[in-house]
Amino acid sequence: MHHFEKKITFGLIVGSRQFFNGAPAVESRRQVIEQLSKYDIDHRILPFDATENGAVQSREDAALCARFLKEHRDEIDGLVVLLPNFGDEIAIAETVAGAGLDVPVLLQASNDEVDKVDVHSRRDAFCGKISVSNNFYQYGIDFTDTTTHTSDVDGDEFGADLERFSRICRTVRGLKNARIGSIGARTGSFQTMRYSEKLLQKSGVTVVTVDLSELIDRAGKLSDADSEVAAKVEAIAQYGHIPAHIGREKLVRQAKWGVTVDRWIAENECDASAIQCWRSLQDNFGCATCVSMSMLSEKLMPSACEVDVMGAISMYALSLASGAPAAILDWNNNYAREADKCVCTHCGNFPRSFIGAEPEISELDVLGTVIGKEKCFGAVKGKVKAGPMTYFRLSSDDTAGTLKAYTGEGDFTDDPFPMDGGIAVTSVQKLRSLMRFIVRNGFEHHVAMVRGHHGDVVEEAITRYLKWPLYRHGGEAEALCPQPNIFQ
Repeated sequence: MHHFEKKITFGLIVGSRQFFNGAPAVESRRQVIEQLSKYDIDHRILPFDATENGAVQSREDAALCARFLKEHRDEIDGLVVLLPNFGDEIAIAETVAGAGLDVPVLLQASNDEVDKVDVHSRRDAFCGKISVSNNFYQYGIDFTDTTTHTSDVDGDEFGADLERFSRICRTVRGLKNARIGSIGARTGSFQTMRYSEKLLQKSGVTVVTVDLSELIDRAGKLSDADSEVAAKVEAIAQYGHIPAHIGREKLVRQAKWGVTVDRWIAENECDASAIQCWRSLQDNFGCATCVSMSMLSEKLMPSACEVDVMGAISMYALSLASGAPAAILDWNNNYAREADKCVCTHCGNFPRSFIGAEPEISELDVLGTVIGKEKCFGAVKGKVKAGPMTYFRLSSDDTAGTLKAYTGEGDFTDDPFPMDGGIAVTSVQKLRSLMRFIVRNGFEHHVAMVRGHHGDVVEEAITRYLKWPLYRHGGEAEALCPQPNIFQ
């Protein structure tokens, strides 16, 4: 939870150019701090009296500002560069490069007003932004653009840009340092869940493993009277509707497992986890792990079933981008003959607020028919409520030596589907082309989803700052100059 509890902090850089009126620099500084306070975003900025008008407009100012930002490097999640006028392109570039923070950068330029373009009032930031971005390109500095080329610092549009940028920064910060718990061996019959720990580590993601038997042993040694077990029993009882035929001993067993998983995750400082959900746990301990995963995901500590580590990271990315609980689902069924609809489902580990209604907590249906329902309590069941949705999948392509991903947006619908477990009837435009992409590029049948439309945040974080190849379904490809491959 630490990535969600820690406030986002921006380093602020106000540019200016000595030929231009300095008053807008003073005003922009005040306005951006006011905007950030609205969104509960913290900031670090060079003291006002350190430079003329509190702005960076010379190499001396750049060295001063870079030193200040370096001193706060452990606090700063992203840099916001404001151009209230044309700005000094070299000063800005040298400040960002000299600070060497390796964090996302947002570049803003202010609007001119048509009746205020005399020599003392004009800003020319429209042009200055191109000069600064050209220098960023030369220095190899990646940056995020604003919604429109120029905007008002105190306007709602730039406010929304700042809020979205804060989520981009949280996503980048979270994924660059993620620790993922891998609990139990990959289920033998699911080769589709293979992945590369080494490729993940190269991107800063650490996988921590534990044998399922160790946690089963720990859970078995817990006393029924343990205060954490009693609290977990109560939490499960409050989490959803439990049918009358489920005895208290089933809740206690489930609670012991949940407490054991929680403790191991805390001990190992994991941000997300993936658990071997069947059938060793059911055979050797006598419960399912779905409700434990659901409750973790609800607390923004995503947990994926079938030891799907890449799925857990995908869920975590969506939670970072949205601030909401994510789920792991199968692309599972066609929906009648409707080309742009399908059914996404899993046995029962969706977080409660992802479902959007009170779930039922009972036994696994499919596995219960095979090994007996008495061993399978813990499934969270419910139909996902209608509303907007974002999907995302990260995969490791070991043959190509890279991580790769896809993302897009769609909707959950109210269409009926009389199947057991967790059910999400899903609408995605041009679904056929998405499925063709998935099967042609070796992606898994699992996908992470979150409520709301957050594709822009995911795309910006993944492509611009983490540099993972990503396909944005339904998105407009960014226009790029063709670059010859000198190695061909």
